[in-house]
Amino acid sequence: MSDISRQILPVSATLRGVLQRLNEGVSGSVFMVDESGRMVGMFTDGDARRAVLAAESLEEPAAGYMNTAFTVVPETMAHEERLKVLNERIRHLPVVDGQGRPVEMLSWAELWRLPLVEPSLGGNELKYVSECIKTNWISSQGAFVNRFEKEFAVYHGVKEAIAVSNGTTALHLALVAMGVGKGDEVIVPSLTFGATANAVIHAGAIPVFADVLENDWTIDAGDVRRKITEKTKAILPVHLYGVPAQMDILVAIAEEHGLIVLEDCAESLGARFKGSLTGTFGLASAFSFFANKTITTGEGGMILTSDETLADRIRLFRDHGMRKERRYWHEEAGYNYRITNMQSAVGCAQMERLDDFLEHRKKLGEIYQTRLGQLEEIRLQEIGADRTSSFWLYSVILTDACAYSRDELVQELLKEGIESRPVFYPLHIQPAYREYKGGECPVSDRISSRGISLPTSNHMGLEEAERVCRAVGKIFSRGRLPEA
Repeated sequence: MSDISRQILPVSATLRGVLQRLNEGVSGSVFMVDESGRMVGMFTDGDARRAVLAAESLEEPAAGYMNTAFTVVPETMAHEERLKVLNERIRHLPVVDGQGRPVEMLSWAELWRLPLVEPSLGGNELKYVSECIKTNWISSQGAFVNRFEKEFAVYHGVKEAIAVSNGTTALHLALVAMGVGKGDEVIVPSLTFGATANAVIHAGAIPVFADVLENDWTIDAGDVRRKITEKTKAILPVHLYGVPAQMDILVAIAEEHGLIVLEDCAESLGARFKGSLTGTFGLASAFSFFANKTITTGEGGMILTSDETLADRIRLFRDHGMRKERRYWHEEAGYNYRITNMQSAVGCAQMERLDDFLEHRKKLGEIYQTRLGQLEEIRLQEIGADRTSSFWLYSVILTDACAYSRDELVQELLKEGIESRPVFYPLHIQPAYREYKGGECPVSDRISSRGISLPTSNHMGLEEAERVCRAVGKIFSRGRLPEA
């Protein structure tokens, strides 16, 4: 049972007292009680707002404005029956004892929580994993590993696909196999997840942080040019939140300066730039199959390349620096970055549904674009006419017209039962990376401070995307509670 003591106020409390308690974040409701502790009234955010508009002073007694037509359920009622009382109108349900004293509260938001993302495992995943268990092929060898790699390569029209343990090891392994190491500089966007820079550092190289573009949030090719030095070895663009970077310009810059391009496609499986899939532009590319990605193997990753010599070297490093032809003979001090047959079995089942996943995510993205694009408080991440997004996580920026900060909006959405999260923090300001180069990245700073990611997954219904848009619009329309 949750502690609701902070939600209870005496009936003698003022409107200011109610507002103060609501502003403290007490699950969106305050219960007013008489001298005996019996509940006699209730305030939600909406009740408090109406009271403030009607009152002449915040020092007036709250009792004159409290909602007395509230609904309660007795603590003797079965929990399952209590939940049936909750709906979109009754979102805060006090539970009272035999004397009418509040002892607990049920929240509609907790009853219907929409997660930010969750995997969809309703295909052949269980069948294929069961086959692994029945045949005892559960480790890093087995038919599903080979099948997963082949299907992934064919999907992208690339010669070689090498499955690995996760997306970060995919980046690291590709960098090491391409000869990136001590003293080399690799240009990465500041606005990305830390794995991009971590892989560079673990390869012994130096991440150099470039800013991103204001419109699509991907790495700024102009800033990349400015940050190339005689030590630069590679460019590592990230297709952020599923929107492809400007790969034609980046590849041209790399060719001009003799640099390697390694694409971070952790978030962009299925996205296209000028008709070509992300992951097909650089010398190699890295994908992630973490549980929140477009397809998942729980953990897991993949490296793509059409360079057969590089692919051979990646496979060598992936398996302790040994070749299959001569076991326990180490040509290199390699790594154990192998994926398991069971993970690959899940991956094969997910690949069977990839096109359906992408089509569904496109529909979710269209709902968000249409509905949220009408709000002056929202600026969308632009995709561009020459690109298609994978809609990994639909993310937007709050404009100056928004009365809420990004973190406040996250909390307001949570009250509506909707999970969201801030966009990534810029890497150049974080403690782990302050010693590295790059200078200021003001666009990354702005986007990070105002950016929010909304629920986007294969598992959510289109009506749930509509629900998110309604909730955002409702929050914006009601404005902020007056400061107590």
